[in-house]
Amino acid sequence: MTLVPHHDAPALSGLTDQALRVRAVEAASLYDAGTLTHVLHAYMTTASRKGARTSRKTLDAYALAVRDFVPWARENGVSLLRPGRRDGGRYVAHLQTRASLGRGRAGRLSAATVAQYVAGARALYRALRWAGATDAQPFENAHVPPDPTPGIVRNPPYGHEVDAALAHCDPRLAALLLLCAHAGLRVGEALGVTVADLRGGRVTVRGKGGRGRTVPLGRRVRAALAPLPPVNADGALFDWTYAQATYRMGRAFRAAGHGDAWRGFHAARKHSGTRLYAATRDFTRVGLFLGHASVDTTRRYVAVPEDDVAGEVEEF
Repeated sequence: MTLVPHHDAPALSGLTDQALRVRAVEAASLYDAGTLTHVLHAYMTTASRKGARTSRKTLDAYALAVRDFVPWARENGVSLLRPGRRDGGRYVAHLQTRASLGRGRAGRLSAATVAQYVAGARALYRALRWAGATDAQPFENAHVPPDPTPGIVRNPPYGHEVDAALAHCDPRLAALLLLCAHAGLRVGEALGVTVADLRGGRVTVRGKGGRGRTVPLGRRVRAALAPLPPVNADGALFDWTYAQATYRMGRAFRAAGHGDAWRGFHAARKHSGTRLYAATRDFTRVGLFLGHASVDTTRRYVAVPEDDVAGEVEEF
């Protein structure tokens, strides 16, 4: 389910500075999480990161954080426009002690989830400052402890689950999975592919920040894409939202007996990066393939065996 409203954010972007400030101040005074989400969306899509495009996944994650932080602030007597200097730290402490109810698991929120919620709350205050509603920065000095568990361990690449799930996918869903797990595309990139993007065994995609790249497609991916007719006059190969694609793929994983292994499309992208690194032993080439601006990011996408250099050190 998409959390970020699509219809009111553009309207907010078109308001005069004074009207935008009034709207934001009123929403903050009333703890109106819905309107504050619109304000955040307007900021993220028009003013943040010097015009770079923000992914739908990030917008949805920040919207979820706003809908968590705003009720907490109301219930704990925190003024959104004039928060105390320790209120940001109080919210972080609340998150660290709060029980996790997600996916049937007991325990505390993970460090990654805490960081995501705090990132969303920080983004809300950037949006409120952009709107002229406040100068407050309650999270400026709030410390969010880093997660000691590497991301590649928390959310490892898929392995044999990919082929198992493919057996339970219809042709279009199989093509989507292969674009992520073999071609290394982000799911947003894959869902945006059109017939015009496919040329000479390659696909041109528009990635994070609007950056484009051309990705070579393996034999299996080409074979999956070839028979697919476009779904509309624009030549799009998919007409699913992220939520619809996630639902369908989760169902395929469950049908394959790997329902518990389904962790979203990101693990499929890591599957691609890990396989390519095993073939090339070159993080730079893997990073170019995945569209990373930094090799440091690529290292977080590749599962390297602990005994990876066993052969090299044998004769030391």
